[in-house]
Formats: sequence, structure tokens, C-alpha cells
Amino acid sequence: MLNLVLFGPPGAGKGTQSNLLIDKYNLVHLSTGDILRGEIAAGTALGMKAKTLMDRGDLVPDEVVIGMISSKLDNNPTAKGFIFDGFPRTAAQATALDNLLAEKGTAISAMLSLKVEDEELIRRLLERGKNSGREDDKNEEIIANRIQEYNNKTAPLKEFYAAQNKLSEIEGIGSISDIAEKLNEVIDSI
Repeated sequence: MLNLVLFGPPGAGKGTQSNLLIDKYNLVHLSTGDILRGEIAAGTALGMKAKTLMDRGDLVPDEVVIGMISSKLDNNPTAKGFIFDGFPRTAAQATALDNLLAEKGTAISAMLSLKVEDEELIRRLLERGKNSGREDDKNEEIIANRIQEYNNKTAPLKEFYAAQNKLSEIEGIGSISDIAEKLNEVIDSI
């Protein structure tokens, strides 16, 4: 089973490349944001617990998110693999995900980390903001803060996967097809 963590700062191209990888390798996309919204819409017990927390402005605890991921894995028994988007973001979450996958007889195959300089990320997000409708893509100060948050809190997760020899850093500058080709080369070598 091919299980990938697609990683990178806001504006690195994760969404674009994720869609290409899903199509090429027939993977199931596991976006924690989508899963949370889906569980809430379906009225599941985990969804209702998450909604209560979110309505109070609290973060959804890791164990609730892991429970939702477990459910999604169980609901896709014939999947060739999964691409994790937005999770894990911390070493504790990565450990919990590793434990969950081990229980299911699988593991993360690789973390694919897209590298893009901060100035390029800001340029891309401001450009995306012209059409995305996302207010957080229109303000350079907010964008810079999001990138700083990623660099301070999320980027250290690369060390977790590097210690497992599962980290591959890919230059995220170039054409969409060039970047996809680099990602495919890494995946095909697994």
C-alpha cells in the first residue's frame, strides 16, 4: 500500500500536486478538513463531538481526528493507498498516525516535502487570492504570518520522517508537470 504525506508551506502547490498523484496512483485523498466537515455533515458520533468543540472555538483533539482517519481507512478497504493532506502537523500526530497504520498492517511510505522560498510563496498566494475568494490569500501580512507559523510549528515534522528515512524534499519551483515528474520519480523508487 502506498501511503504518502504531501508536505509543504501554504502556496507550495500541495493541492495541485495532490490531485495529480491521486489520479496517477489511484490513491484516496485524506484531507482532515474534508473529513471533519464530512463527519459533521453525516452526523456521526465523532462528527458531533468535533462540532461541539469547534463551535466553542476549541481545536479538535488528535484522538478525535485519528478516530476519523481510522474510519476513513476502514471505509476504503480496497484502496491502493492514501495521501494525507493537513495531517500530521506535529510529531505527536505523526506518532499517532504511525500507530494507527501499524494496527491496520500498513505504514507511511514517504513524506514528500515541497520546497519553495518564502518570497515565491507570498507571490503565489497573492496571485491565488485574486481568484480564490479566500481573504487570507489577499493580505500579504496574513500570508507572511501563515508561512512563519508553518516554519516554526509544522516544518520541524520533517525531522520525524527524516529519522525514519522517509523524507524526500522536492524543489517546488518550475512547471506543474516538472514538479509532478520529480514527485513521480521519488514515488516510483519506493
